[in-house]
Amino acid sequence: MAGTSRNDGRRSARLAAVVVTVALLAGCGGGTEPERFAEASPRELYARAERLLGDKRYERAAKAFEEVERQHPFAPEAVEAQLMAAYAYYQNADYDAAIAAARRFVELHPGHEDVPYALYLIGQSWYERIEIVERDQTASREALRAFRELIRRFPDSEYAKDARLKIDLVLDHLAGKEMDVGRFYQQRKEYLAAVNRFRRVIEDYQTTSHVPEALYRLVESYLALGLPEEARKAAAVLGHNYPDSRWYRRAYALVTGGELPPEDRPRSVWSRLADLWPF
Repeated sequence: MAGTSRNDGRRSARLAAVVVTVALLAGCGGGTEPERFAEASPRELYARAERLLGDKRYERAAKAFEEVERQHPFAPEAVEAQLMAAYAYYQNADYDAAIAAARRFVELHPGHEDVPYALYLIGQSWYERIEIVERDQTASREALRAFRELIRRFPDSEYAKDARLKIDLVLDHLAGKEMDVGRFYQQRKEYLAAVNRFRRVIEDYQTTSHVPEALYRLVESYLALGLPEEARKAAAVLGHNYPDSRWYRRAYALVTGGELPPEDRPRSVWSRLADLWPF
């Protein structure tokens, strides 16, 4: 009886191992095969995809919308399904797939009335991935490119207003990145590299909130390089354009050896120096 029990145990162990192996293989195979949908009319397929979208099953909804085109590539529903697939991918935070689907829609249907939304969706898919200023800014630059294309092509569309707002935010973000790098170079006493970064903020991101500090950092860097006249010009531009800024008061103190600007100092005094600035 004991021998029979051991044999039964071995057989049970082998059977369990086989079951586990089969289950694992089935699971792996299921993850690589595309989801299959039963043949149906374009309207039925589209309605099924909408139900999945309404249930927030975004990945399956995207696949279901793509199935409309696969089964019925020439049906009217197939065109709308292409863009809805992009939207479903976006809702699922699958931004690369959303961008690819939206771009394909624009390429295949350049005159479609929903092209503005497709362009906006591309911009949003990049915008959602913008990182903090210390990290790579590829997403910021791509979002800026997409939103600008939208405004250039469809300035009066319902999405252009929000795109303009997002552009301002992206520009401020990119300027912040330049400032972060410039301050890094300053700390390492690499003042020429720092100057290039701060000048880029002033030249390329003139409408952002970082310009006053960029001008002040230029004053610091020029003084460190032994270029007091360039420092005075930077301070003059700062005083002319941002006379109430704390950065101006600090810059004034630097170029005058510690003196603070009087509250009633005429702005025209600095305006004459500002005219000499090469920007």
